[in-house]
Amino acid sequence: MARYEELKGKRVMVTGAASGIGLATARRFEAEGARVFIVDYNRKALEETQAAHPDFAGFSPADVSKEEDVKAAFQQMDRELGGIDVLISNAGVSVRNGVLDTPYSQWNRTMGINLGGMFLCAKEAAARMRAQGGGVILMTASTNGTEGHRWYADYNASKAGVILLTKTMALELAPVVRVNCVCPGYVLTPMQRAEYTDEMLAKVNEGIPMKRHAEPEEIGALYAFLASDDAKYITGADIRIDGGETAGLY
Repeated sequence: MARYEELKGKRVMVTGAASGIGLATARRFEAEGARVFIVDYNRKALEETQAAHPDFAGFSPADVSKEEDVKAAFQQMDRELGGIDVLISNAGVSVRNGVLDTPYSQWNRTMGINLGGMFLCAKEAAARMRAQGGGVILMTASTNGTEGHRWYADYNASKAGVILLTKTMALELAPVVRVNCVCPGYVLTPMQRAEYTDEMLAKVNEGIPMKRHAEPEEIGALYAFLASDDAKYITGADIRIDGGETAGLY
């Protein structure tokens, strides 16, 4: 699976790493020879993930919407790995609700994790990377941040914010630090399965030109490319990986 020699030994943090896209991405970077430090708010799931993947370099339970948790996770990574070269800021939540049925508490939680958490993690990583003279920050946005989707007003708004946060940070940090975001469409993750019945999944697949959801490993592969030297001229980009879903009417 390994393809990028330059990723060997790189110090990589992946948030939301106990399952789904985060876990698949952490595993891909570990296969590339990187030293992977995983973060998740679910301590039990995180400990089980670390036990199942002892080659991961370390872990820290953290709620990315809390500044003190984020600072503590980065400080722990500093102590154990000596710094950071690549951040995969992936942690996020999603709740299916109509806008009129969305309580403000849900809105704030979604924004706090999906957008606030991206800002806090990227800010900590950027300070370290600029001081050391290089690094890569990658964030998980969504095709939901590029167009309207019913039932996900808070999620859509948060992911649109991630895209503009990415572009702004890319401008401010160039040419020292590259900053990009990935915009997945439908991905077959535990979070997706929790929200959708089999019938709903099948209906969604009919509307995707590729006729299926993405596998989390396919998102991890894109992250590995974006962190590699093959992508060294890519910054400020929001890259869609959606099976053609947003290409036009289908």
